[in-house]
Amino acid sequence: MKLAVKNLANNPKYEDYSLRYAPPSFRRWSPRMIVSSCLVALSAMAGYALDAAFVGEFGFTNAAVGFAVAAAVTLPLTVVIAFAIARNHIDIDLLTRACGYGYLGSTITSLVYATYTVIFLAYEGAIMAQAVTAVAHIPLAWTYLIVSLVMIPLTLYGMSFTAKFQARTWPVWIILIGIAIVGAATSPHAATHMTDPFGVHGGDFGGVSLVAVTTIAAANLSLATQVGEQGDYLRLMRDPRPATMRSWRAAVAFSGPGMSLFAIVIFLASSLLVGFAASAGVPAAELLNPVSLFTAVYQRVFGNHAVALAFSATLIILSQLKINIMNTYSGSLSWSNFFSRLLHRHPGRATWVFFQVALALALMEWGVFSHIVTILGWYANIGIAWIGTLVADLVINKKWLKLSPPVIEFHRAHLYNLNPVGFGSLVIASTVSMIAYFDAFGHTAKELSPFIALAIALVLPPVLAWLTNGRWYLARTSVLPDDPQLTCVACGDQFDRHDMAACPHHKGIVCSLCCSTESKCHDGCKDHPWHPTSLAAPVWLPAPRLRQPEPADR
Repeated sequence: MKLAVKNLANNPKYEDYSLRYAPPSFRRWSPRMIVSSCLVALSAMAGYALDAAFVGEFGFTNAAVGFAVAAAVTLPLTVVIAFAIARNHIDIDLLTRACGYGYLGSTITSLVYATYTVIFLAYEGAIMAQAVTAVAHIPLAWTYLIVSLVMIPLTLYGMSFTAKFQARTWPVWIILIGIAIVGAATSPHAATHMTDPFGVHGGDFGGVSLVAVTTIAAANLSLATQVGEQGDYLRLMRDPRPATMRSWRAAVAFSGPGMSLFAIVIFLASSLLVGFAASAGVPAAELLNPVSLFTAVYQRVFGNHAVALAFSATLIILSQLKINIMNTYSGSLSWSNFFSRLLHRHPGRATWVFFQVALALALMEWGVFSHIVTILGWYANIGIAWIGTLVADLVINKKWLKLSPPVIEFHRAHLYNLNPVGFGSLVIASTVSMIAYFDAFGHTAKELSPFIALAIALVLPPVLAWLTNGRWYLARTSVLPDDPQLTCVACGDQFDRHDMAACPHHKGIVCSLCCSTESKCHDGCKDHPWHPTSLAAPVWLPAPRLRQPEPADR
């Protein structure tokens, strides 16, 4: 059994270097294939349901401005993280370790990230279940189980299957969504109802409310965390060559930060569809259900309810399969990181696919579809604080002020367990914002709580890095041979040099995964795993240049 688990964990078909640096030999996909896999968020039906809810409650103008504000805030944040992941070929969990959290400190962000993927896997799964129930008339509780189980075989094979599935299904999806949008756009009443589908705002383009805009923008700030999901694919980008640098940058930009802008496009498209459905007499309560929304549009195109329902179900099921492959895959990576640090065990990424699906099924049965806006409003306070601390360390600490080492160090062997710079900033930022969220500082502060979290998360890391003199970033370094491939003395496999560290416990060189799962060494390679034992300058700072004595007078 132990050998079977080891073979599962070391199988590239399943693992995709889930807890490691992704070596050049594995990064065989073209930038076009990476973009194809990253942009599946465009297909998510959650956008259409959430956009309708925002327009219905706050009006079209407030919703549009709120989305624009959220995009303006998240775009520069996700640019920094996406390019850091693509250049260093590690996922956002490993990036977090290097950006002021330490080896165990980043465990909390793994949990934050895993929670995000579970929430949206459940929400998108609930929408897919509604489509299956509408066509097959199976009780919703059973379709929740069906749509959960189908994700397991689709995600077990990782990027090897994902890239092919996403690329081959895009043409079908584009045709289906194109028919729907054209059908709605050619309706004479869609534009009129687009700005006020529920008939409660008077179709007024004015009357922008600061409270409404900040509420919508705050909820959408949680979507900045999605750059982690795109990063799970961006880490597999090939290294750019001088001749391909421009296209490489464009691929990274569209794959990660581009989603902030695409969210506005989705909002406009969904508002148009909702406006048409409202003009066609679809009840207000049904406008939040993508099945009813698209069935109404297709019925205008084809003139037959059965055909319209079949097209609607096909589009929704295909859309949700595409996005939930990403949600399941990213969740399995994050749970792998989380439990490998806590348990010093790694049964393989595929094992955590089952765990991710089980959690999502529990949320679906609980009724996540009805509570998603509240959940996102709460989650945004923590998610945006995490993203803010990463950006602050990558830009302010590493580049501008040189308060942290320029290298992205993710090895357990080289890190302290806890770095107060990032971890402390996250705890303080999220705590203050959550207190504000629960109305302790007044209604305005409650609506602005994610922005409060972001502001603290951007300011505090350089302050704490300066106060600690950056001593908690690196515990030590390793001197390794110059060979591009080195053999791990613990597992006997060969890995890229970037993945290795010197290990006094094993009396040789070990890979990052064997280092993470080793429970008997007690971090003996470091003077102290929790804090520096010397007040000397950090190991990443160059030694001070001694003043040369002046020549003696003759």
